[in-house]
Amino acid sequence: MKITRMKTNRITNPLGFTLGVPRLSWVVEDTAAQRQAAAQVQVAADQGFTQILFDSGKQPELDSLAYALPLALEPATRYYWRVTVWGDNGDTAQSEAAWFETSKMDQPWQAEWITPDWEDREVHPLLRKGFSLPAEAVSARVSVCGLGLYRLMINGQRVGDEYLTPGYNAYDRWIQYQTYDVTGLLKSGPNALGAMLGNGWYKGRFGFEGRQEPIYGDRFALLCELVVTCADGSTVVIGSDTTWKAAPGPVSRSGIYDGEWYDARRETPGWATAGLDESAWLAVRPVEIGFERLEARRGLPVVIKETRQPAEVIHTPAGETVLDMGQNMVGWLRLKVAAPAGTEIFLQHGEILQDGNFFNLNLRTAPAEYHYISNGHPAEIEPFFTFYGFRYVKVTGWPGELNPADFTGCVVYSDMEQTGTIETAHPLVNRLFLNALWGQKGNFLDVPTDCPQRDERMGWTGDAQVFSGTANFNMDTAAFFAKYGYDTSREQETRGGMVPHVIPAMKMGGGGACGWGDAATIIPWNTYLFFGDKAILEQQFDSMKDWVGWIRGVDEKTGGRRLWSVGFHFGDWLSLDGPDPKSPMGGTEEAYLASAYYCYSAELTAKAAAALGKTAEAAAYQQLADEVRAAIQAEYFTPTGRIAIDTQTAMVIALFMDLVPAQSKARLEKNLRDKMRKDHYHLKTGFLGTPYLCRVLSAHGSNDLAYKLLLHEDYPSWLYAIKLGATTIWERWNSLLPDGVISDLTMNSFNHYSYGSIVEWIYRNAAGINPVEDQPGFRRAHLAPQLDPKMKWIKAAYDSAAGRYESEWAIHEDGQLSFHFRVPFNATAGLRLPDAPLGAVTVNGQALAASGLSAQQDGADTLVELPAGAWDFTYQPTRDYLPRLSTHSSLGELFANEQARAFIAEAFPQFAGMNPHRLERMAEASPRDMLDSPFLRIAPEMLDALDEKLKTIKL
Repeated sequence: MKITRMKTNRITNPLGFTLGVPRLSWVVEDTAAQRQAAAQVQVAADQGFTQILFDSGKQPELDSLAYALPLALEPATRYYWRVTVWGDNGDTAQSEAAWFETSKMDQPWQAEWITPDWEDREVHPLLRKGFSLPAEAVSARVSVCGLGLYRLMINGQRVGDEYLTPGYNAYDRWIQYQTYDVTGLLKSGPNALGAMLGNGWYKGRFGFEGRQEPIYGDRFALLCELVVTCADGSTVVIGSDTTWKAAPGPVSRSGIYDGEWYDARRETPGWATAGLDESAWLAVRPVEIGFERLEARRGLPVVIKETRQPAEVIHTPAGETVLDMGQNMVGWLRLKVAAPAGTEIFLQHGEILQDGNFFNLNLRTAPAEYHYISNGHPAEIEPFFTFYGFRYVKVTGWPGELNPADFTGCVVYSDMEQTGTIETAHPLVNRLFLNALWGQKGNFLDVPTDCPQRDERMGWTGDAQVFSGTANFNMDTAAFFAKYGYDTSREQETRGGMVPHVIPAMKMGGGGACGWGDAATIIPWNTYLFFGDKAILEQQFDSMKDWVGWIRGVDEKTGGRRLWSVGFHFGDWLSLDGPDPKSPMGGTEEAYLASAYYCYSAELTAKAAAALGKTAEAAAYQQLADEVRAAIQAEYFTPTGRIAIDTQTAMVIALFMDLVPAQSKARLEKNLRDKMRKDHYHLKTGFLGTPYLCRVLSAHGSNDLAYKLLLHEDYPSWLYAIKLGATTIWERWNSLLPDGVISDLTMNSFNHYSYGSIVEWIYRNAAGINPVEDQPGFRRAHLAPQLDPKMKWIKAAYDSAAGRYESEWAIHEDGQLSFHFRVPFNATAGLRLPDAPLGAVTVNGQALAASGLSAQQDGADTLVELPAGAWDFTYQPTRDYLPRLSTHSSLGELFANEQARAFIAEAFPQFAGMNPHRLERMAEASPRDMLDSPFLRIAPEMLDALDEKLKTIKL
């Protein structure tokens, strides 16, 4: 038995975070035990656990998902904790020590905000302070915030490994500070503190459509407090004050959108070391920023998570030298430079090539440049105060022959553990999973942004909520989304509960759009469902209520009909069924979508209230949801069950959010299937319909169509982009046209994860790994893989908060099915085996009926109760899962097979006389779809006879 993945508030060894009541979590691995017999948590003041501060004792029900530590915490204190677990088979293990360290909490600051005492507010400063220690440092912590962004140094060495601090948040509501352990950077005697400041989110050009003026502030500022405990017992405090000095730094210009300009000739050697001659340095002065907004950090560190080497050096037809990183990524290049003094190296960043040449016009007003002027000395360089979204880098001014080994791509995002993997028999689907994962890497940079490259890079709420399920499978996002939720609630405070379109709002006007504002309810609920910690609901419950209350207020002002029928809405953004093909607005009525989300958010708030034990509020919000549902049914469904809005998205939303009357559900399921047939089995959905499309199809009798949509390679489809070389998810279904030409310059990102929400369907439906609401955090899972002959095998794994789940299946050439499942320690799973006669199923080499597992037949399927462990099943299904042609196959598939084409020509000679262009347009239709065709006059009995012939064809 081994205890791993020990986290506090879902963070490994957090230092200086806002913690509240610490929630301890861990995972037990490598044991034959199935259930926890007992567990014990101990907290100590020292790593050797000689000074025990808390001992839970041996408790049977102690929860590894989120143990709320009942211990009063002191400021600026490190607490060590460990866990002992006893299994039901006698196994036992004690963990290594983990720790968390509190922030300053309510300690007053012994420092003041300072700014350089010069008039030009765009001169990027260096700030420094020399000081002396009477003895070696035993313990040292520095708490710091620099505005816009800062880089801290001690004795010439960088503090920490984070980038883009203090982070991306609503600076008018709260300002984060970070705390670092700097004990190892100090020495007895002379020392020096130094800080570089640059533009970022607080100060600098940032905001919707490349906003020019500063959003939150127009002055560089620093707040820094170093507290050192020395070996002689003394304490030394160095705080930012007017004794510090300032000088212009080598960064002459910076910005999130613009990039960075660095002149190495302006460097001051040793500027952050002791003993520097400060005679030419200038004074600093206090600046009024205050302390009331200052809070200990909530955002995860933004770090270099991986590095990449260039895949190719391209010499373009235009004579450019371009590095291809082989992957659309977010971060920057690190360069090894040896150039004569005065040489300017100029980098430009882009996502695609056009006509084989460098291209970046889709970045709009964001130059996304890096300029470096050499001082003649060899150097390893990278930007300090910006990041780029790119695959291609145009290099200008490089001295001599460019060596790709001198360039390293630094991939930067919030420090989250990857938890999910998917592999299938289809290489393009495997690339689709990676594209969604890379989209998450590129856009989960302190805030879930829409895109990482153009003059936007903002926390669009709609994008975040539709992708949140996929995100939670792919990575441990609990702490990341907790910070985003906090930003959401702080922005709501001055808006009467209304949720802005983007979080942080960055002074952008507008808000209150359905599907976007509902991030306030959907993301906290999904986070709770996946990680099992009620803390996210406790933190966000008022925010959830305020959002639903704001909608209800709009409803009451417009007649109280329990419909949300006014206001601006993005609707089914970028869908393909709108009245104007040039407009991003979709064809599904916005009032319908708004009312649907009104119902859905009210219901999620009711569920959150129930989870928190707030029974009266749970009943009230459920009643509200029921009233809205009834109003929707009266407004949008006829008494016989016909839906008033004939779009894919309208039907999908009705089924997913349970808006359709119960007696009409079967009709709507059929209507959706018919709609897909009329749309030639291609999606027409946008941002709101796409996340639920395949999930609804699989859940409502059309799993075959979900796979068909997944595997299409023509436009519009997920694989269309991959066939054109995409390595991330695109903003539009046709960001590139089939000939490789960009389709639009005004709004066209090639790293925009929203449509990557299909990956949640692969995890939940294709692989069948699902959370269970009444046992969240995957303490229990519902395993229900949904197979299709178009996919030979799938393997998925998810390192949940409870431990590792695995789900694998394969269709063998003899028609047998095989499955592999893994359920983690102290968890259970309900398994549904499709088309499985119980008596024919074997598990781990023996008959299921004799295995001792609880199992029962449920129609064609077998249900099995799985405890922790690894489980392998095989059986011959009652349904044929081998890939075969039939009259349900598309004409394109049938005509591609010589035998099938001959059978069809024999049965239906009328196809031979059909116009080729008409036949091409019908390629996605099947003969069964043409039963009602007056031209073809196909009879059902003729199709049955053809099916018998087609079955003889071996694929």
